[in-house]
Amino acid sequence: MFLYKHLTANSIKLTDFPFKKEVAMEAYLIENEPVLALNSKEFLDVTILESELSLHYGRKSKKTDGRIDILAGYGQEYLAIVELKSGELQRKHVEQLEDYLKEKEQILKKFSHVWDFEIAPEPNWMGVMVGTSIEPLLATEICNEMTVSQSIPIAALTLRRYRGEDGQVYVVTDTYLSKTVSGKDYTKYLFNGTVYTKNRLVLAIVRSYVESNPEISYAELKKVFPDELQGRGSYGVFNSLNDAEKIFADSGYKRHFIQPDEVIKLKDETIAVCNQWGVRNIDNFINKAKNLGFKIKLSS
Repeated sequence: MFLYKHLTANSIKLTDFPFKKEVAMEAYLIENEPVLALNSKEFLDVTILESELSLHYGRKSKKTDGRIDILAGYGQEYLAIVELKSGELQRKHVEQLEDYLKEKEQILKKFSHVWDFEIAPEPNWMGVMVGTSIEPLLATEICNEMTVSQSIPIAALTLRRYRGEDGQVYVVTDTYLSKTVSGKDYTKYLFNGTVYTKNRLVLAIVRSYVESNPEISYAELKKVFPDELQGRGSYGVFNSLNDAEKIFADSGYKRHFIQPDEVIKLKDETIAVCNQWGVRNIDNFINKAKNLGFKIKLSS
């Protein structure tokens, strides 16, 4: 079992502050995508792609339609169906998740924008259950390589929410995942003495280039790092902060680094670097960066 703790509290008394409804849990996860990280390597980079997806006859075991709570991507190798429960995760919930996973072809057909078919014919899939607690036997089964149809792995994550005396809200997560679940590329890179994940490397390179060229304009930087390096939709390597925030506001999902300490100021614009990088497009960017003189090494 991989245990991922998401809590910061120093000498603060905490009281239970549970998610009363699944919709509240869903809203929290959409706002805090990294909480869905399943470990510190293969399943660290999380992107929520869609939520509340309706599936025709998605619950075949019950002969009804279905609704997926969250569709998430882990890097650019895995798609995950995330099923939320406001209480304890139980063995019977696996059946519901399996029903949805059997409809993966319907999902890709109806929501084709979530996957780049030109680069890979289909993604790897996994199922993730999220609740406030988990049956001990189910936790053991998951950690012992639980799979459903077509050997799709299942993981689980529990969320416990607390309120501190200071009014702040704290969330603790425990993650259950078999150690044998892998297949993802989780290469990291060394640049200027710091080890980066793929998307953080892009942010660091663009920031470094701007610092070395403080008078560069938005249009000029686009010529240095053209959109096609990223290769997906309208994201590009970077966008204006206004456009990045609009994408977030319209979709509800963060596709750029938009925190105040992440944005980069040019002489005529403030930009946000795209965070959508994986094994399928990072080499394009790294080759460009090396041609510009940046020294990048694989990190062991």
